[in-house]
Formats: sequence, structure tokens, C-alpha cells
Amino acid sequence: MFSRDIGVDLGTANVLVHVKGQGIVLDEPSVVAIDQVTKQVVAVGEEARRMLGRTPGNIVAIRPLREGVIADFDVTEIMLRHFLNKTIGKSAFAKPRLMICIPAGITSVEKKAVREAAEAVGVKHVDLIEEPKAAAIGAGLNIFEPSGSMVVDIGGGTTDIAVLSLGDVVTSASLRIAGDKLDEAIVKYIRREYNLMIGERTAEELKKELATVFPGGRQNEMDVRGRDMVTGLPKTVTVHAEEMRSALQEPVQAIVQATKGVLEKTSPELAADIFDKGVMLTGGGALVDGLDKLMQEELQIPVHIAENPMQCVVIGTGQVLDSPEWRRYREQQTKPSRRRRWFS
Repeated sequence: MFSRDIGVDLGTANVLVHVKGQGIVLDEPSVVAIDQVTKQVVAVGEEARRMLGRTPGNIVAIRPLREGVIADFDVTEIMLRHFLNKTIGKSAFAKPRLMICIPAGITSVEKKAVREAAEAVGVKHVDLIEEPKAAAIGAGLNIFEPSGSMVVDIGGGTTDIAVLSLGDVVTSASLRIAGDKLDEAIVKYIRREYNLMIGERTAEELKKELATVFPGGRQNEMDVRGRDMVTGLPKTVTVHAEEMRSALQEPVQAIVQATKGVLEKTSPELAADIFDKGVMLTGGGALVDGLDKLMQEELQIPVHIAENPMQCVVIGTGQVLDSPEWRRYREQQTKPSRRRRWFS
């Protein structure tokens, strides 16, 4: 049996797996539940996510990736092994070749940790591709032409901002401010304004169903349940969408300012291309209500949301795996000096 080419978006919030010839075969939360007494894995993925904040004392639900990098090596290895076994099964004769997406700004030590985690599960070969490149390709941008394209990929742990041309990053920035920080901002706001403690799952629900970041956006309300910090008893409050705009102002402005900073460092020729094409938003954060309008107003250039923002990175990885360039690259794996520069 021949080895398979597999693309993995090893995200802080979700892991997505693309198998060549089959498309996206897995999309599950990056969560592992472990029994602290027996050290056994209780659940992985969606089943483990449902346990967040609801486990007994001996079981802990862990998110092994934080801010786009591996925070717990052993648990990441367990999670990756589980997902690969779930998608392609176990076979000593079919060790896959992996291409894993990584944030643009991670260090060489963090890159090494990703490689080692993948190699530990028994794969044949590991390649890394930067998330903004994969996201841009998955969003339908032709980054290989001599013209500037700009992508802002807002994931769970990092926001990657990049201007690309001729298949490589020209100017970029990577912020460890993304979906998780938006959730944290909501938790802090509810605690400050209502003396109410809520969990990250509730904060994420508020972000998806209620939050808006642009004036005149959503006008709805939502009942929020949590624990009263004064009495310690369960409590319900009603929160308005406009309040979420105040709660998210600081992290959202950090993303906008970082995008402005990348544009300011971009050459006039590429900046002119971007003015014509606009900025492409990808990642789950692109779905925050009004973010595209806010960025368009702040940047004074068109801002578009990708057709399938949450899957752009893994879609792009799949397209790279199917490309003639990748096939030629794979044939030249024994000649490191001839590797294409858009692989790390």
C-alpha cells in the first residue's frame, strides 16, 4: 500500500485534516480529556470539547496548543495520533507524508516542536507551510503571479497578516491576538460589568451569536447564565450586542493596527495591487459580525471575507498537495538545496 499525502491545519481551536483525493475528512476541536489518576485519555476532539468546564476532579480537558504553538508536547502527540488513526486507520505499510500549517511568526524551536510531534506518530515525511500562504491559496488568491495579494488570517490563537507575491511572503506580521483573546475579552467584560463568571464556551457562543464590532451592526439581546461572584449562586443576565462592541474593542483594534502596519511597510507597487484587489479575511475570526466593515472603514480599501473562511488554510494545503509544484518538490526531497522556498 502506498503512503498518502495528508494536509493538517494544527490549529489552536480546531484540527482539520485533508487527505489527497478525498478532501477534508476531519474537522474537530483541539481538545483532549485525560484522567489525572490513571493518566489515560478519556476523549479527544468534539467529545472532549463538550467536557470543558464540566469534568469531575479527576478528569481534565486540555487544549494542547496555545497561541498557535504547542503548549503540551505529549498531549499534542496523542491528539495528532488519534486524528490520523481516525482518518486513515492504522497500517505499518502506509506511513503518510504530512504537510502541517504553522503560524508565520513562530520560532525555529516552535517549528522543531511541530515536526517532532508529527514524526513521533510515525509519519514518513513532514513539511511545514506558513498559514497565510495556505489561507491565501485556499481563499482563491493567485499568490504566484507578480502581483500583490493580502490576507488576514484570524485563527484561534494567532492572527497572521501577510502580503504575498510570486509565491512568497513579502511583508508580514503575526499577532498572538485572535479568537481566544476575543473570548477572554468577553469573559472579562461580563465579570466587570455584571459580577458574573462565565466559561469559555459561553464566551464563544456570545462571540458567534451576539457580538458585533461595527456601529449599527447587530441589535439583538441574549440571556447569559453563569455564577454570581458575590453570592456564588447561579445567575442570569441579559446582554445587548452593543455591549460586545465595547468588550471587543481592544483586541479588534490591535488586529486593525497590525494590518495597517503591514500595509505601511508594503512597497507602493504592491500596495496599489492590494488597493485594487482588497484584503482577504480568513479564519474563524473573519466571521465576527461587522469586522469586514470596520476594517474597510479603517484601512480605506476593500475588505472581503473568504467563501469558507474556517477551512481556507486546510483547503489551501490540499491544493498545494495536488499541485505539480508539490509533486516535483516531493521527487526532490533528497536534494534539500533545491527545495522550493515556500516550504519551511
